[in-house]
Amino acid sequence: MGKRRFIFFDVGNTLLFPNRAKLLAPIAAEKHPSLEAWQALERRTKREFDEGLVSGKIDHGFWWTFHSHLLNELGTFNEVVRDTLVQNTQNSANWDQILPGTRDALERIRQQYAIAVISNSDGNINAVLGRCGICDCFASVTDSGNVGHEKPHPAIFAAALREMKAQPADSLYVGDVYSIDYIGARNAGMDAVLFDVSGAYRERELPRVESLAELESWLAK
Repeated sequence: MGKRRFIFFDVGNTLLFPNRAKLLAPIAAEKHPSLEAWQALERRTKREFDEGLVSGKIDHGFWWTFHSHLLNELGTFNEVVRDTLVQNTQNSANWDQILPGTRDALERIRQQYAIAVISNSDGNINAVLGRCGICDCFASVTDSGNVGHEKPHPAIFAAALREMKAQPADSLYVGDVYSIDYIGARNAGMDAVLFDVSGAYRERELPRVESLAELESWLAK
């Protein structure tokens, strides 16, 4: 690897988190899973999805699998509800939860690196980052909804690198799904670290952090 000069961030489950109440509106409020139950489901789905994507046997998207499991666990499986939940999850406006200290951490990181975003989204992630008060931290925002390719496709990484005039060897990608973010970035020639808030990859020998504070410590090593 070259000298690390650029850091590219994923958005969902990295910088911003889902507004679960909005997202799960089609389900009765008393049935909404706790954060612990949600994260347990996320860990299960990530392992299953990664295995499918890496082996080339993937039939459906991550959130299709996640919400299928969720409704099955609630004992209320219904295809129409599942498809509505998937649509709600793919609406960037529903990803408006930001952890305290996020902006401060980004401000510190950008003292030393040029920082940017690469997100699989609906073309509106810029606006959501703006509403959450962090859009101006980034030198560029690359959204699959505008590029026409989603991670792990190399074209979206290439578009972001071009915009930042960055070499892959000088760049790090920070994202939360092994098969999409980690493998996608590595295949694009970038270094990568998993942002693993739910702990899906605790058992794996992979570079991983569970918070922006941990990322800062990891970068300082």
